[in-house]
Amino acid sequence: MARALSSSLGLPHTDLDDILFAGAEPLPLDAFRAAAERVTREDAWVVEGNYSKLADVVWHRADVLVWLDLPLPLVVRRIVSRSLCQLTGRETSAQARRLTWNRAFFGRRSLLRTAIRKHRHNRPRYARQIAGTAALGVHVVRLRSGREARTWLARELERG
Repeated sequence: MARALSSSLGLPHTDLDDILFAGAEPLPLDAFRAAAERVTREDAWVVEGNYSKLADVVWHRADVLVWLDLPLPLVVRRIVSRSLCQLTGRETSAQARRLTWNRAFFGRRSLLRTAIRKHRHNRPRYARQIAGTAALGVHVVRLRSGREARTWLARELERG
């Protein structure tokens, strides 16, 4: 979605995962925040990724914040699909280069287990944080299904 929007609008696209996982180890929080802050200091941008610890340097500087608040079965299906693409070499993102079967599915802190845990526990916190962002004048779009996301994206791409 972020890539399609940036292309349609002619704006630079940044995936926060590519910043966080650029090196052998994830960046420390202060370096990650500084890098994200440099991106959002520009006049126009599209940033992909959900890191609530960066809300003040990403969310609060946005004109529009799109919250993909998708149902857990869809989230799980997409994590499994993306992880399989990464593990088989069909996706070569910074995160994909670090992914192992254990990190994707089997470890105590695997992507899959973490996503399930966070979906349940973080949604109320995200709702509060995003409400705070909206109170700052940022337009928030909350999309709750794949169909809503596709419809919204198609409408935005038509506006271009």
